[in-house]
Amino acid sequence: MQGDESVSQFLAFGGDSPITHANHSAIPEPPLLVLAGPTASGKTALALAVAARFPAEIISCDSVAVYRGLDIGSAKPTQEERALVPHHLIDILPPDQPCTAGHYARLAREAIAGITQRGRLPIVAGGTGLYLRALLEGLSPAPPRDETLREKLRARAERSPTHLHRILTRLDPAAAHAIHANDVPKLIRAIEVTLHARRPITHHWREQGREALSGYRVLRLGLDPPRPALYDRINRRAAAMFDRGLEEETARLVEQYGYDCRPLSSLGYAQAIEVLRGSMMREEAVTLCAQGHRNYAKRQLTWFRRDAGIYWLVGFGSDAEIQSHTLALVEKHLAG
Repeated sequence: MQGDESVSQFLAFGGDSPITHANHSAIPEPPLLVLAGPTASGKTALALAVAARFPAEIISCDSVAVYRGLDIGSAKPTQEERALVPHHLIDILPPDQPCTAGHYARLAREAIAGITQRGRLPIVAGGTGLYLRALLEGLSPAPPRDETLREKLRARAERSPTHLHRILTRLDPAAAHAIHANDVPKLIRAIEVTLHARRPITHHWREQGREALSGYRVLRLGLDPPRPALYDRINRRAAAMFDRGLEEETARLVEQYGYDCRPLSSLGYAQAIEVLRGSMMREEAVTLCAQGHRNYAKRQLTWFRRDAGIYWLVGFGSDAEIQSHTLALVEKHLAG
């Protein structure tokens, strides 16, 4: 197959060989494909379509999918999908262990190197923008944790769940737009960094770290489906999560890790917890879950549009035309 030959040709030396062609030009750096986009835009379907055409392995870029047991709410690839092509950085940690962007970046870079050495195409697919930025650009050094400040902020959050979001909105409106009002850990860290660095955390996000990924030719593709169609898919997905047993999955996780387990503050699980506590009816939980994911999709698109290197595909990753166009772009990228 032509796709197989293209990958083999350009991955054979892993980008590290000093060997040159007869015309003395250096062998091209090995290729890397990045598929980004908002939730429910079809990143998994597109990654699987590419992997069906080219010898490839997929690296998840999702801050919830890294945790074992959080299956329904994170919309992980199914076991059947994972059996079709090797996947990485899914189910790598228990929910009570943190996974920072820096930790993810280190593991992802190791996975990319291993895939390249095996002569296959690494595909990074996901929608966690900070993880992707840490992987590709590195992270600038951040201020250390301030436990005294953190305790004060946690106390305020307990009195009023939205209080921290209002504080961050005054300090850094752009960061407040990017972080959900219920994501207390991220809000605390954003306020902590902003206060200690004496500048908005978004300035820190925009700075490229000293350890940017190098040695690869990166093709960055972004999915941007029509907004009404995306929102309709998000609404249907939220209802399907509860129909598939999100409440039961959440109950098992709460029994093992407690209500305060950080990943359980993510969308879907947060609403399921309110149902379990009896403070919310299931219908309301589905509605709020869908609304939260729609808002999250808007924030994701805002984040990814800051990356001028992304080539945008207007449609879903499951669309036949989008898949055909993507395969052509990847073929061209592999050919240098």
